[in-house]
Amino acid sequence: MTGLIPRIDGHNRDSRYPLRAAKWVFVLWIAMAGLSNGAASFAQSQPTQTESGPASVSATVVDPDGAVIANVKVVLSQPGATATGAPATETPSKRETLSDGAGHFIFSDVTPGPFQLSFEASSFAPLERAGVVHAGEDLVFPQITLAVARNTINVEVLVPQEQVAQDEIRVEEKQRLLGIFPNFYISYIPNAVPLTTKQKFELAWKTTIDPVSFVITGGVAGIEQADNAFSGYGQGAQGYAKRYGAAYADVVSGTFLGSAIFPSLLKQDPRYFYKGTGSRKSRFFYAVANAVICKGDNGHWQPNYSFILGDLAAGGISNLYYPAQNRNGVSLTFENMGIAVGGGAVGNVVQEFFLKRFTSHAPAPEQAKP
Repeated sequence: MTGLIPRIDGHNRDSRYPLRAAKWVFVLWIAMAGLSNGAASFAQSQPTQTESGPASVSATVVDPDGAVIANVKVVLSQPGATATGAPATETPSKRETLSDGAGHFIFSDVTPGPFQLSFEASSFAPLERAGVVHAGEDLVFPQITLAVARNTINVEVLVPQEQVAQDEIRVEEKQRLLGIFPNFYISYIPNAVPLTTKQKFELAWKTTIDPVSFVITGGVAGIEQADNAFSGYGQGAQGYAKRYGAAYADVVSGTFLGSAIFPSLLKQDPRYFYKGTGSRKSRFFYAVANAVICKGDNGHWQPNYSFILGDLAAGGISNLYYPAQNRNGVSLTFENMGIAVGGGAVGNVVQEFFLKRFTSHAPAPEQAKP
């Protein structure tokens, strides 16, 4: 037959069959390869499945020495997240717990994603830590160490008023006109601390025993001797000694009665408080008024009973040691008291406007501020 190729084995079969079979085998192979590649491509195009399930965050809280800390308030924050199974009392983004006796805490059913932990405990500084937890992960956070809080204590040291007054007196006792004459009873501190009874007597004592007081007394006695004042004392050394004793007795009685005894009984301050500010007119009237008013130990202005009573009492006591023919009557005692008030007003004006510049150790304006 035309187109037939005789087989070597002598069988007379159609020679096209092997070719046809090979063709179908090739096609089948191509098809299977395509399906295999397609399946692979499909598998690659599908998203990777991840593990799912609740997550947890836990840790242990210790102090700098490694000792566990119980009852630490721990707050887990996840802005915008809602924890699975969170109690109704907790907000979706914040949960709280306390560390147990072993310093351990745990948050279960935590939403996967970033989170922040904050720690608060008494005597320890606040602390914050951040992290990320994945689905199904039991995240054990590294050990949390809380630093000891730095306690800031404001200590206000209050110096006793008596000590403050004593320091002010030490300054006043250095005040001398032209560096010589005592000017102890002038305070250049407007709000000086009131003097105690003891301090009032100490200031009076130091005034009366100051060497300048003895010198001035000697000068007064000499003038009286020259004018033959208090003639009952006579002349000569004996007369001078009597005049000196009487003049010094006036200084002691006037100082102690008007600046220590009555100020202590009536709780008044015997000092003149320098004003130094305001108009000249206001300062003038302030100085004049201080002859009849004074500052009380309570800080309020009041009539200067101490000076008035002290002057009257000193005048009355002087009748004990002046000659009988030279003793002052009651009317003359009151006249002298009036003269003393006027002299005090003049002295205050001089103090306010002139004497500070001649007073040694007078504090500068910034030092005199209360």
